[in-house]
Amino acid sequence: MRELEERSTVEEIEKHLRKVDYIIRRKGREILSDSSITIPQFTALQILINKGDMTIGELSKSMALACSTITDLIDRMEKAELVVRKKDEKDKRVVRIEVLPKGYEILEKVLNKRIDFLSSKLVDFGYEEKVRLGAGLKALYDAMKDELR
Repeated sequence: MRELEERSTVEEIEKHLRKVDYIIRRKGREILSDSSITIPQFTALQILINKGDMTIGELSKSMALACSTITDLIDRMEKAELVVRKKDEKDKRVVRIEVLPKGYEILEKVLNKRIDFLSSKLVDFGYEEKVRLGAGLKALYDAMKDELR
């Protein structure tokens, strides 16, 4: 009986995570439509800022997109002054993508709007509830993050 109850609880968690993810993605697209960047550009900026300067190949692998697609994406981002290509300090044959101040600025604005949205949905949650939710989500992420490798 306990196994069935646990299975049912996990099913409920999965269902609600899926629904929350859908709403956040939809709201994220809406927020991005108000800015000057596309979803792939936003994703690339997040990866580059979190992981540091990368090559086209490394970014291609992180985004699970073809190198040619990433090259086109970086071309557009460079024209928009979000990133710049720079030769690697140690190996001049290697070209790395570096985020420019405008890229950091746009990413921060978009993330702040997303945080404001989430904050508005958590308005009826007490501080302790928010802490427990945050801890639970972090624990779930920690249990799953190895799947990204």
